[in-house]
Amino acid sequence: MKASDVKKGNVVEHEGTVYQVRDILRSAPTARGGNVTFRFTLYSIPDGRKFDLSLRADDDLKEMELVRRAANYSYKDGDALVFLDAEDYTPYMLDPNVVGDSAAYIVEGVEGCYVQLIDDVPVALQIPTSVALTVVDTAPELKGASATKRTKTARLDTGVEIQVPEYIRTGEKVWINTVTGEFSGRV
Repeated sequence: MKASDVKKGNVVEHEGTVYQVRDILRSAPTARGGNVTFRFTLYSIPDGRKFDLSLRADDDLKEMELVRRAANYSYKDGDALVFLDAEDYTPYMLDPNVVGDSAAYIVEGVEGCYVQLIDDVPVALQIPTSVALTVVDTAPELKGASATKRTKTARLDTGVEIQVPEYIRTGEKVWINTVTGEFSGRV
């Protein structure tokens, strides 16, 4: 595919590495006969490293077919996490480097996960932007704490520690934003 045909969100291969296109900047020449250049902001799949690439309009990039499959978390096998396809129950074993920091938000019953596949090989995991987790340990509730915006540390059932308002108690379920890792509210 020509560089001028690439759109945001496309998955391309460059020098043996698979990338997702996040941003495109088109620069037109000021002189006659100059070539239009495209500056692509690419992120590698699965590890998410940023890569900037400049190409002329008629340069070629190899487009890759990325398939997103809805999947549910099933169990942990050693370090790998096993997800089952929501339609045909195909198991996908995802290594910790594919899952990355998202592993901190994966518990049994989490819905809205997508396994991303290239040539039927799982290369990335997309999790929902917010998940409900249980507070397993935090300081006791303080009387009158709802009137102030002070926070305290709480450990969740996945082992992650976050800051929560002082009125949250041990055993409560809370919404966590998976992008920022912050408390979003009570369930």
